[in-house]
Amino acid sequence: MVRTDAVAGAVVVITGGARGMGELYARRAVAGGARAIALWDVDAERAEALATDLSRSGADVRAYRVDVSRREDIRDHYQRTAADLGAPDIIVNNAGIVRGAPFWEHDPERDIEATLRVNTLAAMWLTREALPAMMADHSRPKRILNIASAAGTLANPRMSVYAASKWAMIGWSESVRLELAATGHRHIAVTTFCPSFVSTGMFEGARGPLLTPILTPERATRAAWEGMRRGTPMVLRPWTVKLAMALRGLLPTRLWDAVAGPVFRVYASMDHFTGHARVD
Repeated sequence: MVRTDAVAGAVVVITGGARGMGELYARRAVAGGARAIALWDVDAERAEALATDLSRSGADVRAYRVDVSRREDIRDHYQRTAADLGAPDIIVNNAGIVRGAPFWEHDPERDIEATLRVNTLAAMWLTREALPAMMADHSRPKRILNIASAAGTLANPRMSVYAASKWAMIGWSESVRLELAATGHRHIAVTTFCPSFVSTGMFEGARGPLLTPILTPERATRAAWEGMRRGTPMVLRPWTVKLAMALRGLLPTRLWDAVAGPVFRVYASMDHFTGHARVD
């Protein structure tokens, strides 16, 4: 019999778990009664400090220094985490970086390859490691939460590579969800989260399009976490993300450009971007 509560008693792995939204996911896991939580982050000192703080609740919270842009690092630390805590029941693919610049200003390795490795390939690599054990264990619900972006639903100037990484994340995440359902693994739910700008500092200087507020990290993580718990396939925040997707699908490209640019100011949202260009 599969339990109905996905979080209580679960083993949770969170990439980019030392700060920002990753930290908030970890705190939600503790509050939800998770048995063990693995914080994966390149910032070992910050991860250790957070693990120490969260462990006071009684949960088994451990920090692992992991460079998710390296497949061998993910493989090795997945095995270590599983040996220390048990096979994960919940995976939160949260780590991400952004480079806000015209495409021709992107460095091929430092910007293009690094963004795709951290934002897209890392989630694929970790999920590929975790899925066999998840598929074999029907004793409790399993969850995969993939943090994508509204940038993966609409093209936008000055974020071509970031948008590409999130488009790929959405297509892959949705495809895996369908594959699991079609093969009888309905105890594993895949949730894709597509927020607009979130005020973590990662998009410092960016401005939301018309009627689109900058989300607080607390509001964003609450929506993603509750969607993950329920097994909601896709969570989009705020409501204007869904509206923009619908309009883009209905309008001819040139007409959409005329609306998205001067009217909704979508194409100007990154004009004043500064950011911090680091793993979140």
